[in-house]
Amino acid sequence: MKAAWYEKNGEAREVMIVGEVPTPVAGPGEVRVRIAVSGVNPSDVKSRRARPLNAKQIIPHSDAGGVVESVGVGVSASRIGQRVWIWNGQWQRPMGTAAQYIVLPEAQAVELPANVDFDAAACMGIPGLTAFEAVRRLGDIKGKNVLVIGAASAVGHYAAQMATLKGARVIGTVGSEAKVAHARAAGVTDTINYKTENVAQRVKELTAGKGVDGIVDMDFSTTANLLREGALASHGTVACYGSNSAEDTAVPFRIMLTTTLSLQFFLVYDLTPVERAFALKELNAMLATGHLIHTVGARYSLDDIVAAHEAVEQGHLIGNVVIDIK
Repeated sequence: MKAAWYEKNGEAREVMIVGEVPTPVAGPGEVRVRIAVSGVNPSDVKSRRARPLNAKQIIPHSDAGGVVESVGVGVSASRIGQRVWIWNGQWQRPMGTAAQYIVLPEAQAVELPANVDFDAAACMGIPGLTAFEAVRRLGDIKGKNVLVIGAASAVGHYAAQMATLKGARVIGTVGSEAKVAHARAAGVTDTINYKTENVAQRVKELTAGKGVDGIVDMDFSTTANLLREGALASHGTVACYGSNSAEDTAVPFRIMLTTTLSLQFFLVYDLTPVERAFALKELNAMLATGHLIHTVGARYSLDDIVAAHEAVEQGHLIGNVVIDIK
């Protein structure tokens, strides 16, 4: 089969290889999926750059949409021909979705609702599930104010939509005027340009001095300062899934104690079985209703995987980056 891989860490142009590798065979409890579209996420490029390799050859990417082509022992033959979306394709294993085929446990290939295309399927594993889990961890947000950090990002755009569907008023930070319309399309009522405006001050202005009730956070290294500056209301919650700093971030303990703030950290790859099952069920239900907006910012061929990785690293695109697998 045709695939892309790397054999050492480094820049995409220096380490990515496109060529032929053996087609995998489904083992017991597994399915083999013919990949149609592979999703590229920031974690994929970070892994290629610096995560120690757990095998001689790493086929990157965790997300994809495709069709089950064959099944292993113990898997119902009725799954053959099923359209699916894939999660954790390359988490703690060397074979990801940047290939014509992938073999993985059948639970990691989720049946795709009939009204959803493969582009959207390739955006669910990391962006969709991360957004869902972040919003879930805020609790009951109906009628409350929620701040989404990076509301025009892949995860933030879904989080804004999901929070809006739950009845929240959503405020979002953006990095440019070009991203304002994209954020508003997701249900964001007010945007704050974090590069030119004081985010905490604007949040308080927009909430009559109270602060927001919840924050969906992609960068705790900077969001921690918003807590110090009073952007989160008393008894509020931060649901955090990342940080742009490799260093530990100091937590404003005294403020958090006296205002009863909560921090919810999570890694989307490492949800508990109960959390995962609930998220998959609820996310598929949202897909089936057709209420979610899916945005592909750029698409590439597998031969152009280097350009796809560089586009994600540069961070200028609005929407997800996907690769069509032929």
